[in-house]
Parts: sequence; C-alpha cells; structure tokens
Amino acid sequence: MSQRILLNAKEIEIILQRLACQLLEKHAKFDDCVLIGIQPRGIYLAERIAAILKENYKVEALKLGQLDITFYRDDFRRGVKTLEANKTHIDFLVEDKNVIFIDDVLYTGRSIRAALTAIQSFGRPKEIELLTLIDRRFSRHLPIQPDYNGVQVDAINQERVEVNWKENSGEDSVYIVKNKI
Repeated sequence: MSQRILLNAKEIEIILQRLACQLLEKHAKFDDCVLIGIQPRGIYLAERIAAILKENYKVEALKLGQLDITFYRDDFRRGVKTLEANKTHIDFLVEDKNVIFIDDVLYTGRSIRAALTAIQSFGRPKEIELLTLIDRRFSRHLPIQPDYNGVQVDAINQERVEVNWKENSGEDSVYIVKNKI
C-alpha cells in the first residue's frame, strides 16, 4: 500500500475558511439554516465549519447536529461484519429549514442518499444542500453533486481518499492511498 499527501493541515485550514465564507455569503445570519454532520467522519468537518462561523464571523443563531445513516444505507446488510450505529443528535426542528449536510468525502453518493432518507424522520426541510471537503467526481453511482466543495479529486477505483482530523487521528491531512492489487 502506498500513499501520497493531497492536503496538509495549512491547506485544509484555507479550504475550511473558504467553505465557511461561501456558506456565509448564501445564508448570512443562518436564521433558517441548520448544519448537520453525517456520522461518523462528517461531524469533524461540521464542527470545524461551525466553529469558524461562530468565532470568526460571530454567527450566533447557528444550529449544529449529527446524523447517523447506518441503517438507512442500501448496503448495511451486505457486509460480513456487524455494523455499529453512531449517535444521532438533532435537538432542533428541521421542518421548513435549509439543511446543509456536511461530509468529508463524496464518493458514490450512497451516504448522501441515505442521509436524505434519514432526515425525513425529523421533518421536511425547505431545502437541502451538501458541503464536502473532497469530491471524488468520477466515482459517482448516483446523480448527487456538492453545493460547496473543498477539492475535486480524480482518484481511480484502486485508490481511496483518507481524511485525518486532529480530533481522531492527531493530525489534519488528506491522503490518496493506493491499495496493492
């Protein structure tokens, strides 16, 4: 297995600042918006974006939640290993709100499809947008595209994108990892 670095900590920070500014341009005060990190790895990105919006731009009305999609996935019964659910934490209404899903990597689109189904348990959003750090644009199985995107990556099928966050890996980095065949 070989790997090459795609983004270092400084580059990730620049991208996060840009993504926060793009959200701010569209939603200003965030009165009718909620940010929802998709479990498990989207929550770190969502928390970072929320912190930037609150600390740097003084957005006070920001609501942040976490959504577990484990049992909404179309492949959750196909694996040999038993899946373990994560926590969903949404302590606000999504009815008639602009929901912004946040995930680290957009690959096939199946996780986002699962999130679209899962969020219906919490109400009917007015609008749903998608923010991703990495878009693997040539690997899509479903017609899903991000509204806000950090970087597009043209990784082939034997390659995977590995996103590391300080909170769970001790460093902020993104690697392209090539599995040996």
